[in-house]
Amino acid sequence: MTFDKTLDILLVHCEGESGNVLIGGAPEIPGATILDKMNHLNVVDPSLRLFLTREPRAQVVHTTNLVLPPTRPDADAAFIVLQPDRAHPMSGSNCICVVTALLETGRIAMVEPETIVRLDTAAGLIVARARCENGHCLSVSLDNVPAFVHALDVTIDTPKWGRIMGDIAFGGVFYAQIDVDRVGLRIVPEAARALAEAGTEIKALLADEVSPAHPEIPGFDEIAYVMFRDHQPDGSLLTCTTLKPGRVDRSPCGTGSSAHLAILHARGLARTGDRRISHSIIGGTFTAEILGEVTVGGRPAVLSRITGRGYVFGRQQLRLDPQDPFLQGFALSDTWGLQVGDL
Repeated sequence: MTFDKTLDILLVHCEGESGNVLIGGAPEIPGATILDKMNHLNVVDPSLRLFLTREPRAQVVHTTNLVLPPTRPDADAAFIVLQPDRAHPMSGSNCICVVTALLETGRIAMVEPETIVRLDTAAGLIVARARCENGHCLSVSLDNVPAFVHALDVTIDTPKWGRIMGDIAFGGVFYAQIDVDRVGLRIVPEAARALAEAGTEIKALLADEVSPAHPEIPGFDEIAYVMFRDHQPDGSLLTCTTLKPGRVDRSPCGTGSSAHLAILHARGLARTGDRRISHSIIGGTFTAEILGEVTVGGRPAVLSRITGRGYVFGRQQLRLDPQDPFLQGFALSDTWGLQVGDL
């Protein structure tokens, strides 16, 4: 990675989850499609991601979204989710951050009361409907890519909790979704470290036992996150998505909420028109709605809409000094967790 411009970054969060947006200064990323570009960042040259997502420029909680020109004619912009472990194809909270940033900076013209933004992602086209007022983005509703179930009631043998059961579903990335009581925990702030460690441990075990594959997108063949869930008496869902190497999502998790709708639909517990509220570990909320039913590679799937809000709270400029000994960044287990060595 070489560039001689300042990196211009907007500081954004969605329901407390960091989703910073790189809006200027990035080098050209090779690839004919956004999927190609994401694969380049993961396989060929991860240096931009490492520079942006590890210490001393970032902490474990930081995500940076790389905004790019679209590679398809029906999109207004494109983005790739850069996290400490890898570049990811899609994230609901990060998509909300990107739309909010693009509109509130005028990079895409804001139309009140609603602006439609079409985003090119490695997972497919995302259509966002932003509710706007007085120059501010009040909420964003994402029409996500189709969500579907890979397998229900998958059993996992664990050294710590014995045999536990979960569901594997796709909502933009693949999730393993597990009832939190199966690991003897609750989704509360004081359990965040224990939940993070449990999730990363289960994710490592699943890598040897479960091999999901998207029937239409090559390379989407691994579980990205483990999401713990707790079904509430009012029908809402309390969520805690765990991210490698060891932290929890601060937001209610948009792609995870889409995957959860697919699971409910597959079990006959939800149908087109149904809505569910997803709550995060810190009390944030998303609304998740089933818009319709389709098939993906012959599998039943649902079209979902996820609604939440992002907040632009600052701006940052970074520069690359060729003499900096930590251009690739670093991560230490004191804050990044015990599985930091697996990054």
